[in-house]
Amino acid sequence: MLKVLVNGACGRMGQMVVKTVLADEEMELVAAVDIKAQEDVGAVVGAGKCGVAVSDNLDKALEDSGAEVMIDFTRPDVVYGNVMTALKHHVSPVVGTTGLSKEQQEEIRQAAEKENTPAFIAPNFAIGAVLLMVLSAQAAKYMPEVEIIELHHDKKLDAPSGTAVQTANMIAEVRKAHVQGNPDEKEKEGYEGARGADQEGMHIHSVRLPGYIASQEVIFGGLGQTLTLRHDTTSRESFMPGVALAAKKVRSLKGLTIGLDKLL
Repeated sequence: MLKVLVNGACGRMGQMVVKTVLADEEMELVAAVDIKAQEDVGAVVGAGKCGVAVSDNLDKALEDSGAEVMIDFTRPDVVYGNVMTALKHHVSPVVGTTGLSKEQQEEIRQAAEKENTPAFIAPNFAIGAVLLMVLSAQAAKYMPEVEIIELHHDKKLDAPSGTAVQTANMIAEVRKAHVQGNPDEKEKEGYEGARGADQEGMHIHSVRLPGYIASQEVIFGGLGQTLTLRHDTTSRESFMPGVALAAKKVRSLKGLTIGLDKLL
């Protein structure tokens, strides 16, 4: 049985992860952590009492629980510290919280190698979203003019989304670097930011509205044609198979692995 600690256990994603771990015959929930302590996390998520109280002290929970893996769905402003704390305790982090900078990812990579404890980060755990990223990289080889539109719920704290950033990174790896549009004339924005963020010569547009969970469009333009690839998340349940897969495989990896596509 894989011993699992869930960090952010009382949040929207955290509750779903707790239910997934409790229902999986190959995993054992040994600890739950959230900013507000609770008597029993099973009761919190509506799965019935399970005997695991929610702690508000991650460091102590990692030390006392014997966890092998920490699944983190918390906040962008605390996830880096959570990951470094887990690695210090030789617990492998599986991270679904986005917002880590390239510099932070590199520091996590170095810490994972130093502590000989593998770590895993995924911008998106939905299989369909991973396929969207892979297919976008394939399409970009033939249609390099591309823009990305990502749409999320209005409570999401970071923009652009980790999925959009990873998609742009994967596209940048396969296409020649260039600036889209007319290189001889600078675009004029009537309102600052109207063209979205610029990453590797691609524009990324972030939408935040109630009603969405997570969606992304990747639009390619060519001579006399466009190609649109889109993925929509209609339920957070879509993330759970990927989370479970990463939790079960992370201990067999080395250093830091980024992206669920590496496990498929």
